[in-house]
Amino acid sequence: MEKAKLDAGWNLDNSYARLPQTFYTSQGAIPVQSPELVIFNEALAASLGLNAEVLNSREGAAIFAGNETPEGAEPLAQAYAGHQFGNFNMLGDGRALLLGEQITPQGERMDIQLKGSGRTPYSRGGDGRAAIGPMLREYIISEAMEALGIPTTRSLAVVTTGENIIRETERPGAILTRVASSHIRVATFQYAARWGSVEELRTLADYTLERHFPHIAADENRYLNFLQEVIKRQAALIAKWQSVGFIHGVMNTDNMAISGETIDYGPCAFMDAYNPGTVFSSIDTQGRYAYGNQPYIAGWNLARFAETLLPLLHDNEEEAVQIAQDAISLFSEQHHHYWLSGHACQARIVD
Repeated sequence: MEKAKLDAGWNLDNSYARLPQTFYTSQGAIPVQSPELVIFNEALAASLGLNAEVLNSREGAAIFAGNETPEGAEPLAQAYAGHQFGNFNMLGDGRALLLGEQITPQGERMDIQLKGSGRTPYSRGGDGRAAIGPMLREYIISEAMEALGIPTTRSLAVVTTGENIIRETERPGAILTRVASSHIRVATFQYAARWGSVEELRTLADYTLERHFPHIAADENRYLNFLQEVIKRQAALIAKWQSVGFIHGVMNTDNMAISGETIDYGPCAFMDAYNPGTVFSSIDTQGRYAYGNQPYIAGWNLARFAETLLPLLHDNEEEAVQIAQDAISLFSEQHHHYWLSGHACQARIVD
């Protein structure tokens, strides 16, 4: 693919690509037939330091489809492995590519990812593509969550590809450009713990600390503090979900971001009428990810995260397990605190 020559304001870095190659595979997007912009988030583009006028165009569509690569990008597919409906699987970006990290005018580092950009080594037999309906749903709901003040990934653009894909029926293909503080997941750490060395796990942990928790990166007990910070962010996030009746639908460990942002809007929705047993995934026949179970599943996912950190928490395994259990035991109390605070705030607004 040729490098795009647009003065679009790209200011990309690639710190994730400087991690050990255990964690990713370098790969370009697979070009599509005739990309066209369906929707473009001009306000988000401006906050990222991008030139909305330049990108809201045919040339921008080519970038958001993966037909052209913005200057400074080093596209890669991230590796991860985690629990899906309680079962551990090797996963990874099967239909997504990280273009790089946009450094904003405020100095923030934001991932720019193409979702639906074609096959990768982690596709597991899939076509690596996406249909327009789910991509537009993610755009709409992620931006709604942002407006509600709930930490979330954002949506920069959706393009159609000019190609149809087969799901239950033939549907128009599309690609979403997703913006996130990072795409590091609980499942990223599960992958490192299962297939990486302890030093590679430590490298990933130190990288994540520097990126998301720099205030504790130099602490003597930084890995315990890291675990506690992730627990706190997830407790606050899930409390916000519960307060507005949001049902994620598929709370697998690969869908829990270490940053504390809501990620991966698949079969998700807001409840119309209160029912704690409400689910929004056709395959969730047991109600594992029902609205009322979300706090419990978050705690379960965090326990899986804590397990990955055991070699970093203490040299003695029994001591490490106790440290992790003590930290996880506080999740329920923290979630309840944030949930009560959220409802108290809503009550003040109503008054």
